[in-house]
Amino acid sequence: MFIDTHAHVNFRDFKDDADEVIRRSLDNDTWMVLVGSEYKTSNRALNHANRYERGVYAAVGLDPIHLEEQKVEENDDDNGEYSFTTRAEEFNYDTYEKLAKFQKVVAIGEIGLDYYHLNPTKDVSAAKRKQQEVFLKQLLLARHLDLPVIIHCRQAHDDLYAILQDFRKVYSDFIPADRPWGVLHCFSGDEDMAWKYFKLGLIVSFTGLITFSKQWDDVLRKIPLDKFMIETDSPYMTPEPYRGRRNEPILVQYVAGRIAEIRNTTIEKIADATTDTARRFFKI
Repeated sequence: MFIDTHAHVNFRDFKDDADEVIRRSLDNDTWMVLVGSEYKTSNRALNHANRYERGVYAAVGLDPIHLEEQKVEENDDDNGEYSFTTRAEEFNYDTYEKLAKFQKVVAIGEIGLDYYHLNPTKDVSAAKRKQQEVFLKQLLLARHLDLPVIIHCRQAHDDLYAILQDFRKVYSDFIPADRPWGVLHCFSGDEDMAWKYFKLGLIVSFTGLITFSKQWDDVLRKIPLDKFMIETDSPYMTPEPYRGRRNEPILVQYVAGRIAEIRNTTIEKIADATTDTARRFFKI
């Protein structure tokens, strides 16, 4: 059994066949957490999850790239090619709180900082401050509801770490003793950075990037088996041997398979360990 801990079957890429994609994954013993990036996709994630008795869960949150209206483009070997235009959304605590109280919501996310997509023609300092303020508000929402957080970070690890470190000090009562309270999704740091997050009570997760880039091989060899989860970030980050196609949750097995190769172990061991971690993390 596998759990894809971060999928976007609630995005427009799956508007014509979302249920088919979900059922295909469930039929192949693959559960999933559908992650929102703003209110519309958060609500859609919950609607999908509510259609299934088990195996499909939701996370709700406002991604930093949706704080401004902008065109988001990606065209590189790691992330593939895609383009979309965001609409600026103001974070409304009460609205997200109401959404997050539904039973199938298992996390607040994805939230965090993204300096990669900042518009250099605008006030970058102000944009960073706004991202940081909204991130903190959503951390407080997670604390209030006792939910873990799914964290997005791109070219912002220093600021992100400082916020998380301060938050952990001030709200130590929020930090559970028996499970992590947050995950760095699609982890992009090195081993030293991973251990800094581990010491804060966080874990990391890996996508199909690791199937065609060796950048994280050393990290994956050395970090404890209970400190990471697996994800697709579908429709993005499609793993080998399916690069160039739309990603979907069933392909998370290829992430597990690559980790097994790197750690010189069996895919069954990686599946069992990451599934156990995900069950504890999301309380499912």
